[in-house]
Amino acid sequence: MAKGTSWWCASCDCPVTHAVDAAPSPVRDDLTELSAAHAAPAVLDTEARRYPSIGHIAEILGGEGEVRVVPIPADCTDGFNEAYYARPEMLLDPAARTACSAWSFVDAATSERYTEHLRRDLESGRWDEQHGHLRQEPYLQGSLVLIRAVPA
Repeated sequence: MAKGTSWWCASCDCPVTHAVDAAPSPVRDDLTELSAAHAAPAVLDTEARRYPSIGHIAEILGGEGEVRVVPIPADCTDGFNEAYYARPEMLLDPAARTACSAWSFVDAATSERYTEHLRRDLESGRWDEQHGHLRQEPYLQGSLVLIRAVPA
């Protein structure tokens, strides 16, 4: 990485120290299009409120900015909501929900209600009717981005 260049991961709030090959594409600055947004809206609302907007981060970094979407692979092993876009069954596992900090910001009754809603939708086939196409997508162009700023 060139001296004076900053890459910042807007999802996990840490500097990125490795190169990522991601083609520029439109950036979603919210999580509302996720299938999980319908089943667990308070979880995703909480997550969305925790992060500053992409525009705000780019403004603070200054210089010449560039935002690139980081494609999320279907077999992503990180524990954030979008990592389970093709494997929603994972969110039935309490350990998977615990790995995603946003779930800790809703009360236990709300978490249980959302989990049971997802379980019913999976068992009935409703989830697959509405979102099954996601199981075939090797990558999700989600809210995970790299923000690069080079001094002007």
